[in-house]
Amino acid sequence: MDECWLDVTGSGIFGTGMEIAEQIRKTIREELGLTVSIGVSFNKVFAKLGSDMKKPDAITRITRESFKDMVWPLDASEMIYVGRSTEQKLSRYGIHTIGQLAATEPELLQRWFGINGLKLWRYASGNDTSPVMHKDFVSPMKSIGHGITCNADLRTNEEVFRVLLELSQDIGHRLRVHGLAANGVQVSVRGNDLLGAQYQSKLPLRTQLPSELTAAAYNLFQQRYYWNTPVRAVCIRAIDLCPQTDAEQLQLMVDYARRDRRVRLEDAIEGIRSRFGKQALTYAVLMGDLKMPNDGRDVVRMPGLMYQ
Repeated sequence: MDECWLDVTGSGIFGTGMEIAEQIRKTIREELGLTVSIGVSFNKVFAKLGSDMKKPDAITRITRESFKDMVWPLDASEMIYVGRSTEQKLSRYGIHTIGQLAATEPELLQRWFGINGLKLWRYASGNDTSPVMHKDFVSPMKSIGHGITCNADLRTNEEVFRVLLELSQDIGHRLRVHGLAANGVQVSVRGNDLLGAQYQSKLPLRTQLPSELTAAAYNLFQQRYYWNTPVRAVCIRAIDLCPQTDAEQLQLMVDYARRDRRVRLEDAIEGIRSRFGKQALTYAVLMGDLKMPNDGRDVVRMPGLMYQ
């Protein structure tokens, strides 16, 4: 086992943070034969950092009084969310250590990195107060997407449309399962030269309908992609999500009766597919070779963010 850190706030009945850490370390080694490196600190960012400082089978304590001596001399790349690209950009501005990052004006970091710049400053300064999420916490969905690398180049708008429509079936299903609707759509495209582009736009009406998601995504693609190279990978994403039951401002020029019939039709399609499988009912345009692999390689569960 590699590292261990957890929230023990209010756990005085089990001892101090160091006592709890030592108990965990001994128990894991005696019962499982594994070693762990544990970080103990006054916030979760420094606890995580501490768990990386001494390995294997060690406990590192970073206190409010000691963090400037222990943490600030470290390379900026040791800080959470400072990856290679961020490290290179910080280096260009003469910021090489966590201490230098903490000493930088937060307004400058925000100008360089947006909201993440403020987070980096807060982490480096020891001012992060965000709680450790409960073990049953599920991060709210901010988007639902589906993408695929095709097994052959897509060379026409029609081929891209068919892939977008096929991917949208899954997105519409997942929106329904989670009771969400999309207020925007995002399309990512990568050519066979491995260079990519991403486009997004707002939707006139929030939706769960695959047909409406596809239409918006395809419109974006037609407007923005210039066919300098054939397309090899496509991803469509429903963004700016909200609960489907939220109130919505009605629009005078929308035929809501017709749209309601479309929603009921999708309900019926979902019912049939739930009983007989996804391919029990499909669009005629999706029959034939879509140039998409069907071995399940696109079904990947990504981990949620640990720090929010």
